[in-house]
Amino acid sequence: MASRMTTSFATLIACLLVSQAFLDLAGAAGECGKTPIQSAATSLSPCLAAAGNARANVPPTCCTKVNALIKTAPKCLCAVLLSPLAKQAGIKPGIAITIPKRCNIKNRPVGKKCGRYTVP
Repeated sequence: MASRMTTSFATLIACLLVSQAFLDLAGAAGECGKTPIQSAATSLSPCLAAAGNARANVPPTCCTKVNALIKTAPKCLCAVLLSPLAKQAGIKPGIAITIPKRCNIKNRPVGKKCGRYTVP
């Protein structure tokens, strides 16, 4: 399991580096504001296992990062979870979108749409 998570994390980092040119073209006013989406995705790396497995424990560092992102840029979380980067890293959006609930974040955007998924 640890080997698989390490491979997924390495894949995520590689994708972040390769996609840098494409993301630079997108400008600085996207869903994550002036924060490049790759930086937002990297900040959520503690969530990698929980984003691919609904039964995995969500680490406290993941909950802290997700809570901060929801407070500052809730649309950014959705953009990261639906990005090609996330898909390449093995993140399953239908599972990842449950992380705020699994973290027991009180002010999560319940009922909001994230692509075809609804935040529980």
